[in-house]
Amino acid sequence: MRILLWHVHGSWTTSFVRGRHDYTLPLVPGRGPDGRGRAATYDWPVTAREVPWDRLRDEPLDLVVYQRPHELELARQWLGRDLPGVYVEHNTPGGDVPRTRHPLAGRTDLPLVHVTHFNELFWDNGRAPTRVIEHGIPDPGHLYTGELARAGVVVNEPVRRTRVAGTDLLPRFAAQVPLDVFGMRVEGLPYGTYEDLPQARMHAELARRRAYLHPYRWTSLGLALIEAMTLGMPVVALAATEAVEAVPAEAGVLSTRTDVLVRALTDFVSDPERASQAGKAARAAALARYGLARFLDDWDRLLEEV
Repeated sequence: MRILLWHVHGSWTTSFVRGRHDYTLPLVPGRGPDGRGRAATYDWPVTAREVPWDRLRDEPLDLVVYQRPHELELARQWLGRDLPGVYVEHNTPGGDVPRTRHPLAGRTDLPLVHVTHFNELFWDNGRAPTRVIEHGIPDPGHLYTGELARAGVVVNEPVRRTRVAGTDLLPRFAAQVPLDVFGMRVEGLPYGTYEDLPQARMHAELARRRAYLHPYRWTSLGLALIEAMTLGMPVVALAATEAVEAVPAEAGVLSTRTDVLVRALTDFVSDPERASQAGKAARAAALARYGLARFLDDWDRLLEEV
């Protein structure tokens, strides 16, 4: 199958393009948000091709995967024809959450795929036919060493997304445990920062930290959390959104109380053996639920239906 999709969510796309299909990614001058093409910091297969937006009409495409509302109009303009499609919702609803109506709520012609059950539950999906396909990630291997008595955090744009990403909570943790923050546009934070590393290098660096801190208040389920678990890291996370489903008790600590989370992170960093054992449980749980094969099989079933 020949699939058109935009490069919107790098980690999710890294998993999606590892399937058995051909993937076309629009490219615009300057690699702006509507045409980033191939990723520079992720390892994508050759079946993921970037094509200039003004040549898409000549591409023999079978299906479109939409991820943002305005992509439906972009596809109409750039392709000049209608194709079957599905819409993937990566995000939690915003605004007045109990009454946040999804942009596709009035349509019945496009399957609306949520990446977590939390998303499907909290969005007002209206008449849209919904499906949940949980995340799946390539296994980076059990890289955990925990040799550094520090905690790792992964967050993109931590200043702009302060309350969403829980960046405002970091000083409470940093007062007890040294923190290193990885991600895009993390410069300027008063912690060790590692900006926009290639994914493989980031994984290797992150796995040297004793524990992983996931301070997000409002995200469907940060893929960085699953990746850290797969690396073999113990995790400390806010008991919010889908994290309560993803992290079993033996793999880390979840709570809505910051004092409990600060104490848990301190305990992991000061006890390498306990951290290692929790990390092994975290890896086992992540591989069992968020394996790449299950993810791709789920998507293949839906794509064939569409």
